[in-house]
Amino acid sequence: MEKDRQEEFESILNKFAASGWDVIDAPSKAWLEGKANKEELITAIRQADKECGSCGCEFDPLYKRALELCTEL
Repeated sequence: MEKDRQEEFESILNKFAASGWDVIDAPSKAWLEGKANKEELITAIRQADKECGSCGCEFDPLYKRALELCTEL
């Protein structure tokens, strides 16, 4: 993954990690700390997108973008 995309991905995960929503904050923190695998993170992002991906909040487009970027890892 090129550096710009990696930075974008980490920026999104930092937002998820600061969200306070247990579906996505703990898996994002674990990934950023190097303690989670890719499949766990993808599962968490998909679950968050399923539960909240169309509510109109700032995270809605980020779930989809994070999934796109994650597939490039």
